Amino acid sequence: MANDYMLDLTPQQLIRKKASGESIFPGDRPSVHKHVISVALENTVGALIRVINLFSSRGFNLESVAVGPTEDPTVSRVILVTTGNDRIIAQIIRQLDRLVDTLDVEDLTERAFVERELCLLKVGYTPETRKDIMTVVEIFRGRVVDMSLDAMIIEVTGPAKKINAFIDLMRPFHIQEVSRSGRIAMQRSSEETESIT
Repeated sequence: MANDYMLDLTPQQLIRKKASGESIFPGDRPSVHKHVISVALENTVGALIRVINLFSSRGFNLESVAVGPTEDPTVSRVILVTTGNDRIIAQIIRQLDRLVDTLDVEDLTERAFVERELCLLKVGYTPETRKDIMTVVEIFRGRVVDMSLDAMIIEVTGPAKKINAFIDLMRPFHIQEVSRSGRIAMQRSSEETESIT
């Protein structure tokens, strides 16, 4: 049955489907990847909602959104994290580029870029667990930003992998609440540089 399906496709269609991560055989899982997309928008009323509506109306998956002003107060930078195969990501970029308020769209995933995320985590503690919690916080270069008699709020910044690892190590201490900012990212300069943590 799978061979019958392949016979219906031309060699060019097979090459295109394989290159874009689409499934070739019925039942195959498509190859999807996370992409970090940077969008420069005019800082006008409704500009951000048009971006969000584009994702909603087209059924695109949106994992994270971070928005803030740039060095130019009339321009905002939106960092989007989305998943999809190459064809879907190309479609997202084309659709974003067509929006009225869009000034620039870049897929940072294929380039060298620096990313950061802020995480606030509230965890309960006892006199017995406090030292172990503080050891984990120190390893991840976090800091305690608020403390009560039975709970503390910890701030950690870094790439998403670091934040995920920190949260995983804090789970045994009974996490009460987690709040994450979403990823922000910036393309590195063209010169060879090293990331400073």
